[in-house]
Amino acid sequence: MAKLYYHYSTMNAGKSTLLLQASYNYRERGMDTFLITAKLDNRAGDARIGSRIGIGAQADTFETGEDLFAKIKAQLDQGPVACVFIDEAQFLEPEQVWQLARAVDDLRVPIMCYGLRVDFQGNLFPGSAALLALADEMREARTICHCGKKATMVVRQDDQGRVLRDGDQVVIGGNESYVSLCRVHWREAMGDRDSS
Repeated sequence: MAKLYYHYSTMNAGKSTLLLQASYNYRERGMDTFLITAKLDNRAGDARIGSRIGIGAQADTFETGEDLFAKIKAQLDQGPVACVFIDEAQFLEPEQVWQLARAVDDLRVPIMCYGLRVDFQGNLFPGSAALLALADEMREARTICHCGKKATMVVRQDDQGRVLRDGDQVVIGGNESYVSLCRVHWREAMGDRDSS
């Protein structure tokens, strides 16, 4: 039975690596997969999913307002797809998450989404909120804070390493811009807790 999966975490937990490994496992067994990533995130190159450990794969892309049910149906019309993989799922619009749910239900194709749960201010991304509401199964990819506790939050830093407390929800960056922290150290970094 097809399901909608949401694999979530903070930055640098290996979400893209997990996606690429899962897709490889399908392909190694002779089953085709359909990879999709956010068009606005081209850190690994245009229409490419890349991991910070150096592996990557070509992918289709999604944009704001695009009908993902239609995109997936068009791909299935060209031949069987064992699983659809979506990277940077936090950038999905809520309506697009509903389109994915309909694709799972009506086209009977499993869809695995990988993305961030919260932004640097501790707020859910709209796509993540919709996935948390609609996913059949959710799995947390884990990484650790500098203190050794599980990191559940992320801070954004400027080019001087100063923590930013305000700004746009979406700013594409990498290891140099974001640091994953446990909630206690995130609160300290955001000025919400005395560090003494």
